[in-house]
Amino acid sequence: MAASWARGTAGVVVFLLLAEAAGRLGIVSRSALPLTSAVLARAVLLAGNGRFVADFGATVQAWAVGMAITVAAGVPLGLLLGALPGVRVATRAIVEFLRPIPSVALILLVSLLLGPGLRMSATLIVYGAIWPVLYNTIAGIDDVDPVAKETHRAFGFSRLDTIRMVSLPSAAPFIATGIRLASAVAIILDIATGYVTGPINGPGIGAYIAQQSSGTSDLTVILAATVWAGILGLSLDLSLLGAQRRLLRWHHARLGETE
Repeated sequence: MAASWARGTAGVVVFLLLAEAAGRLGIVSRSALPLTSAVLARAVLLAGNGRFVADFGATVQAWAVGMAITVAAGVPLGLLLGALPGVRVATRAIVEFLRPIPSVALILLVSLLLGPGLRMSATLIVYGAIWPVLYNTIAGIDDVDPVAKETHRAFGFSRLDTIRMVSLPSAAPFIATGIRLASAVAIILDIATGYVTGPINGPGIGAYIAQQSSGTSDLTVILAATVWAGILGLSLDLSLLGAQRRLLRWHHARLGETE
């Protein structure tokens, strides 16, 4: 684990140094790509900007609300479709019809139906992020050892007990992976929604970037805000990964992984 972190950090540092060198040597125009040092310095200043801090907090709030609804709806639905093949077949057409529709394409429709604000952002997040959770839950249920299920049923347990005591624990690693994938989708959708609708949808990193783009068009500020968006996405993913390792210690121990 430590070696992986060291290699990852080294890769980021090398990339940033190369970008800085490209700007200082004139290989890349500074008007097209500001110096890395300037972007990072502005990112530090944004941490003390009250407006940006409020926008950052609004993005975290939308992510939290959207992900809570996504997990609360996606996992039970995935368990239902995974455990009952008949229901999965009956709903396959509607699911496959809805799944390819990008959430970004629904921004204007949802804004007209719900109005701007947290409800709109959370709705779009749920629509886009529920698919990784749903399909990973179904895949986890499909991967459960049928002998384990039949043995459990042979001891007189009900189908619901078998799902709760056998299928759900076995599918937990798949579900955790789906939640991590959904987290990234949720951040992307919230920022994209804010960028498309602008400040009219309320605060958020996307709205902040949109306002800067239409105002002074200071590329350094825009990239600095984008850096914070990346930091947020990485921090959330690492937090979910840490929770996954703590809650599913048995799974990682079986794979021979270390903390």
